[in-house]
Amino acid sequence: MSLEIRPAAECHYANVSLGEVMLRLDPGEGRVRTARQFRAWEGGGEYNVARGLRKCFGLKTAVVTAFAENEIGHLIEDFIMQGGVDTDFIQWRTDFDGLGQNVRNGLNFTERGFGIRGAKGAVDRGHTAASQMKPGDIDWEEIFGNRGSQWFHTGGIFAALSTSSAELTIEACKAAKKHGTIVSYDLNYRPSLWKSIGGLAKAQEVNREIAQYVDVMIGNEEDFTACLGLEVEGVDENLQGIEIDNFKRMIEKAVQEFPNFKATATTLREVHTATVNDWGALCWHDGQFHEATHRPKLEILDRVGGGDSFASGLIYGFLKFNDAAKAIQYGAAHGALAMTTPGDTTMATLAEVEKLIGGGGARVDR
Repeated sequence: MSLEIRPAAECHYANVSLGEVMLRLDPGEGRVRTARQFRAWEGGGEYNVARGLRKCFGLKTAVVTAFAENEIGHLIEDFIMQGGVDTDFIQWRTDFDGLGQNVRNGLNFTERGFGIRGAKGAVDRGHTAASQMKPGDIDWEEIFGNRGSQWFHTGGIFAALSTSSAELTIEACKAAKKHGTIVSYDLNYRPSLWKSIGGLAKAQEVNREIAQYVDVMIGNEEDFTACLGLEVEGVDENLQGIEIDNFKRMIEKAVQEFPNFKATATTLREVHTATVNDWGALCWHDGQFHEATHRPKLEILDRVGGGDSFASGLIYGFLKFNDAAKAIQYGAAHGALAMTTPGDTTMATLAEVEKLIGGGGARVDR
């Protein structure tokens, strides 16, 4: 049975995403602690999906977020505009005090890692404008009713920023469902975000509440375990040695516990080194599992954002074909390609994604 997706003809947007967008400062091949220069990008778990759908797959998307109105905020806005994502629903906080004590914009220092040295991030996002967003701030009726969107995407990073951001996430999901918009949610568990607001117990409380309003749930084995309290058998403390059958049993348990899930999807990653990972993906829909082409020993330049690009490819597959078997292939291929370039956001093209799905190799195109 296909997802009940609103016709594109009656919607202004293919996808609207809700989440924080930070300025990523990337030391390239170096390390944050010894860097003398950084390359600047924009990035955010939920936003990256909207940008991927726009830049790689050519669909019209928008982001709902907030910035302090200063030069950093406008720099991030400029990146978003370069990515082609609609900025109509950005909230601007004009009460920036010059110090950032009341409101500011988030910074994300992330190094890529190499070989035996894993990728490492240090976020600086206290008191950000996005974390202070709350129910009533956004006119969801305008977004989902008047303009219309086929899909709404958000995730556990934004929900973890504050009590009010979690409440806004629930408000948004309810509004989307009222208008027949498909709701997807990437659990995206980040222990550092939950540490100061209740830890693992709070993460499960919030995510299990939000899960009741989700149609398509996305997450890896750690996400489902930490956020929804569902255990995966046969996984060691380093999240290695995943047995696909054990993971399938966990997904089956999840859809029994949350019968509103119409589909679930996960990436399957085993880390050999920071630059060599086994990469695959699995999707459950309508009682059946669909597995993407497995790519062992995938070489990676920058793994950050790979999961977000997987999500955007998956969503594109559903929007374009409404076929879970095709959707998981688009998700896995797009995620793999996105990790071959620097930055959080994709630089892949639709033609490259479809070439990879079709079994194309890495020979020079010219």
